[in-house]
Amino acid sequence: MTSGAALAVTAVGLVAVLALAVGAFGLRFSRTTSDFYVASRTVRPAANAAAISGEYLSAASFLGVAGLVASRGPDMLWYPVGYTAGYLLLLLFVAAPLRRSRAYTLPDFAEFRLESPRARGLASAMVVLICVLYLLPQFRGAGLTLRTLTGAPDWLGSAIVAVLVLLGVAAGGMRSITLVQAVQYWLKLAALLVPLAFLLVRAHGGAPAAHDRLVRTDWLEPMQGPHSLYLTYSLILATFLGAMGLPHVAVRFYTNRDGHAARRTTVAVLVLLSLFYLLPPVYGALGHRYLSGVSASDSTDTTDLVVLRLPHHLIGGLGADALTAVLGAGAFAAFLSTSSGLVLSIAGVLGQDLLGRRLPAVPAFRLAAVAAALGTFVLTVLTTGLAVAHAVELAFTVAASTFCPLLLLGIWWRGLTAAGAMAGMAVGGALSTGAILAVMTGSHSASLSGAVLSQPAMVTVPAAFAVMIGVSLATRDHRPPRLARIMVRLHTPEAVQVDRSGFRARGALDQS
Repeated sequence: MTSGAALAVTAVGLVAVLALAVGAFGLRFSRTTSDFYVASRTVRPAANAAAISGEYLSAASFLGVAGLVASRGPDMLWYPVGYTAGYLLLLLFVAAPLRRSRAYTLPDFAEFRLESPRARGLASAMVVLICVLYLLPQFRGAGLTLRTLTGAPDWLGSAIVAVLVLLGVAAGGMRSITLVQAVQYWLKLAALLVPLAFLLVRAHGGAPAAHDRLVRTDWLEPMQGPHSLYLTYSLILATFLGAMGLPHVAVRFYTNRDGHAARRTTVAVLVLLSLFYLLPPVYGALGHRYLSGVSASDSTDTTDLVVLRLPHHLIGGLGADALTAVLGAGAFAAFLSTSSGLVLSIAGVLGQDLLGRRLPAVPAFRLAAVAAALGTFVLTVLTTGLAVAHAVELAFTVAASTFCPLLLLGIWWRGLTAAGAMAGMAVGGALSTGAILAVMTGSHSASLSGAVLSQPAMVTVPAAFAVMIGVSLATRDHRPPRLARIMVRLHTPEAVQVDRSGFRARGALDQS
């Protein structure tokens, strides 16, 4: 084993040990069903914000954004902008009402708002679909990273992440994973920031002639490719609206004590994400300037590895090995934290809806976590996948086409009915999933229809909203019987919650 591979294995091993150690510490506090699903709703805003950021900053953020910026230019800066701005919409429209619903999962919210077990079942299916789509690039990225660092086969990195995630999620649930993800955010930030400082120092003094490559208009000028206007706005729509519909993001707001804490958490998340997303575009610019042959026609493996390739091209030697090991450790922290949140979301849904009728809550949760991690690992081995950032974007598209309309209309429009919500989710989910299958099988072209299939949000999101509103208007006589009380709970602060007995003080609802 080379010195670089030995350093990489050591760094990845330390990340794994840290995750297991912090998870074991959190395990001491995981005792009840509420601990496993929502950490008993006692997570403080600062810790929750770090955990959300650690969970949200996935393989697409750590590796994919830099690769896309390096190969395709400034149009790809909409990825980090959209990933961050989506939380602003969450803050304004969703965070506090979602917390006041007192649900555990998005299917719980669907059943609470619509009073329909069938709507809950469809929402559960959408949760599993979105989480699996999001989980596949995490496992694939882990395999790709470990292969680059050590020469190991792709399946080994995926298997390591799957096992570590299972140990954390199945053992302690949300209570344990929250601590791990909060630590991993700061680890990922440091893993990008420290090597970047060395790379910028080296780049500042070298290769002045490469400046011509950086200022080439075919890279710097935005929206130069075919159908670029449509692709850009479709990407904006998917990332802006998709964040509020991601199951592993939404469940985090149930861990806050109340709606006010949920809003404070979201503001802190905006700050932490903005800080992190300053870094990947710089790696992308350096990659375009110094790595030969990085272009839009490159394979997904080439673009996804820009971050890991830079140290050896700019520095070389043992220093490059050390910096690459640090970056590899940060990448594995990204895979672990996001995969943990996604497996947690799948386990929460399957544990309640599928296994909860046959097993006690905690064993059902653990068995569902095993099924989620192992099932997705098998899919990862059997499929080649897309560039990690684009694969995650497609998961955002499904979320924006299903849960985003459900949440916005369910919270802010009294006219939403169960039939309308189900029809909208079904249409949005079917259209976006069909587009994803077309892209993955390579059956799309360079025409406008191919661009729509590549980034379908501009079609699927309006279609979902239109169907949801139209069917709800056609079935206005079938609104939930307790609609008035439901809307009061969603929009009344916890300090002034109303029920049959009058006004309640803050915290009383959480104790009932």
